[in-house]
Amino acid sequence: MAGVTEPAGQRPYHHGNLRSAILEAAARHLREHGADQLSLRDLAREIGVSHAAPRRHFTDRQALLDALAETGFVQLGGALRTSLAEAGDSFAARVHNAVSAFAHFATENAALLELMNSGKHRPGATRIVDAAEAAFGQMVELIKEGQEHGVLERGDTERIGIILYATVQGITTMVNGGMVDAEKLDELVEAAVEHFLRGARPRVR
Repeated sequence: MAGVTEPAGQRPYHHGNLRSAILEAAARHLREHGADQLSLRDLAREIGVSHAAPRRHFTDRQALLDALAETGFVQLGGALRTSLAEAGDSFAARVHNAVSAFAHFATENAALLELMNSGKHRPGATRIVDAAEAAFGQMVELIKEGQEHGVLERGDTERIGIILYATVQGITTMVNGGMVDAEKLDELVEAAVEHFLRGARPRVR
């Protein structure tokens, strides 16, 4: 009968794809309310399964948060991979596309990115670390590519990558914090990439 809620004890235990459904619902709650409000019981109620059902996939709330962080890095990695594939052979275009992909991911998923960054530093979070390294490893390879082609200076690849990451992270943090209008994101990213490529060029001796 319409308007009648099925008692919690009578809700189904099974779901066609329970893990994916929980992660989708959790990602939505994360965007709208932040990590502090995430509850396995509330998510189970929303999906329409028993409150015990989510524990088939997530032993506790922390396991859910870790899975969200890991999934976030997988999604970021996919976005970077697509952006690089669409850029063609131009190194400058490849850097711009990759940086732009990260910037848009960071501003469209601010709460998720915060969870990702904190999660990978938690002791024992090896799956998150592996997912993060797989995603950002594409940027490391891109920098190596620039060095091999003489577009970027030789030297510590990680140091060069940190400079680029810090610049873009700063821009996205300012956008997410309301200090910079979100409509300026693309032009700021373009300027940041231009400055990076200019500053990281091999020095003429």
